[in-house]
Amino acid sequence: MRYVVIMAGGSGTRLWPLSRHGRPKQLLELFEGKSLLRMAYERLVGLVDDEHILVCTGRAYAFDVAEQIPELPAENILGEPEGRDSLNAVAWSAAVVADRDPDGVVAMVTADQIIEPVDEFQRSLNTAFEVAEARPDALVTLGVVPTSPHTGYGYLHRSEAVEGFTDVFRVAEFKEKPHRELAQSYLDSGEYWWNAGMVVWRATTLLGQLDQLLPETAATVREIVASPERIDELFPRLQKISVDYAVMEPASAGRTDAEVLSVGLRIDWKDVGGFLSLAELFTRDEHGNAVDGRTVTLDSSGCVLVNAVGPDHVVATIGLTDALVVATETATLVARLEDSERIRELVALVRTHAGAQYA
Repeated sequence: MRYVVIMAGGSGTRLWPLSRHGRPKQLLELFEGKSLLRMAYERLVGLVDDEHILVCTGRAYAFDVAEQIPELPAENILGEPEGRDSLNAVAWSAAVVADRDPDGVVAMVTADQIIEPVDEFQRSLNTAFEVAEARPDALVTLGVVPTSPHTGYGYLHRSEAVEGFTDVFRVAEFKEKPHRELAQSYLDSGEYWWNAGMVVWRATTLLGQLDQLLPETAATVREIVASPERIDELFPRLQKISVDYAVMEPASAGRTDAEVLSVGLRIDWKDVGGFLSLAELFTRDEHGNAVDGRTVTLDSSGCVLVNAVGPDHVVATIGLTDALVVATETATLVARLEDSERIRELVALVRTHAGAQYA
């Protein structure tokens, strides 16, 4: 049977102060009254049954997840006691699926992306399922066909095509976020896709890879499934590492018996990681300001302005260029756009000097 796990455990610190402790970005209803999480679920409707859709999130968010996706059985919401990076969300979820269905094939998708059109996404995901079903040792990643030399995404380098499938290739290697010139060379070559951070595999295949690469992790997640009452004791022992570093990169380098393949995603794709990517979804005024909510500007251009207080509040600027202003009821952020990737640092200072309730 086919399963999908929506990974929704991130804190969304780079979207502070919109995203806060206890209200991460995937739960914010910023998109015509819908959250990224709800949109991720709706992309799966018709592809798999609700009984086969799981959400892996922070335990503190489990109630909100259940409220936003009431269609899911309660046992399909997996609450991590603490964040231990993407590998452990993936590994625990795979162990849960393998326990329920040893032959289960599972897609791991994310809850922080805007993807259109949905039917093209479902077509590619269906192809990835078919590849994983036909090739038991396959780790299938989804690669977005790039439309620009984006420097904020990781890339994967394709090699030869896989016979019997359309738009499916072997992966030669994974690449970190490049500088502009390198990203342009990737785009010009036609051999690179953006790494979408979504994978499909047999649940037992992923666990078998961990047996080879991180046997302690494999043993621990199996133990958590066998004795769920011990999760608070066992989960913090898991090594904090991403699934790309732990599994996908070493497997693509031939360190295991798996084959790493990729299916092309020919979609409009936005990874909503921070304000620069979020701003791509906002309306632009005649001066190039990306605005959301009631705002007034004088001699300001190229800014990102967010009024999350409400209609009885206005954000007004004079003489700003390439600035970021985000106003909420309890915190206001003002920064240069070029420093938007440093918001994590700022949130740590806010927590220390103003109090955790503001972080």
